[in-house]
Amino acid sequence: MTGDVGHVPVMPREVVEALAVRDGGVYLDATFGGGGHSRAILAAARCRVIGLDRDPEAVARGQDLARHEPRFTMIRGRFGELQRHLAAIGVTAVDGVLFDLGVSSFQLDEPERGFAFMADGPLDMRMEAAGPTAAELLNRLSREDLVRLLAVVAQEPAAGRIARAIVEARQKRPLTRTRELAELVARAVGGRPRHHHPATRTFQALRIAVNDELGELERGLQAAVRVLRPGGRLVTLAFHSLEDRLIKRFIQQHSDRPGGGSRHRPLPPRAGPPQLRWVIRKPLTPTPEEVARNPRARSARLRAAERLAVAGEETEEAEPVCVEAVPC
Repeated sequence: MTGDVGHVPVMPREVVEALAVRDGGVYLDATFGGGGHSRAILAAARCRVIGLDRDPEAVARGQDLARHEPRFTMIRGRFGELQRHLAAIGVTAVDGVLFDLGVSSFQLDEPERGFAFMADGPLDMRMEAAGPTAAELLNRLSREDLVRLLAVVAQEPAAGRIARAIVEARQKRPLTRTRELAELVARAVGGRPRHHHPATRTFQALRIAVNDELGELERGLQAAVRVLRPGGRLVTLAFHSLEDRLIKRFIQQHSDRPGGGSRHRPLPPRAGPPQLRWVIRKPLTPTPEEVARNPRARSARLRAAERLAVAGEETEEAEPVCVEAVPC
């Protein structure tokens, strides 16, 4: 393994600052991916970092880092279950949790994973080798469900035309390849060339559905609040408007300033005292220089909140980071 070669972390300096990384702190990188953010956190202070990822290839990269860095621990699992995974290694509270959402450069650059449409590969899209593939989902959903998936999750204006083309094509034979689907979507959309490939939103919607990414995010945010110490930071990097809205709504609902929502979708009443305080409410975005270096960063939105102390709530004292490189 070669660490994060080929992987460029998005907004690493801003992430470290938003986490308020300090000596002796314990931080969870809940979406390890290529490990770029974990390395940035480790370089910023004499702290401990725990990596979590459901992708076995990402886990292998994290295990390679752990062999060389005693302050780092790698765990395989979904971040929706992060509290259980932390408890399994004896960690009950942390000083920061990072969610860097979406798909990693490694996954996009491996055609056999089926995440990308620029090279041909099987329609898989699973973060882990479990559950139905994108091909199985694509060939099973009704036309109405396909329209709903594309229109709601992907916000695809041509959802109806794309769904109709998919149904017509699979009546002849099942759809199984990424390039086949990308070309089908491009024909269905037609018209002038877009800024992005016509199949971008379709592939994004399928990936989110295959991996239950919105459900995992909701569960992960809830778990993060439970494991954060008072003063600990929740930091999110979202690349999709639905994810960013879910994050904003979650923090707003649990914050000490619960205004927001809309007259069409007001925030539900908060159960109990506020648990979060906004640190970065208006999302930070990459600089033009970063986007020029790493075009995949262009849609990133960074938000952050701080965990509040709640009366009557038991808190865990931070364990000192005692390893050879970091004296207690």
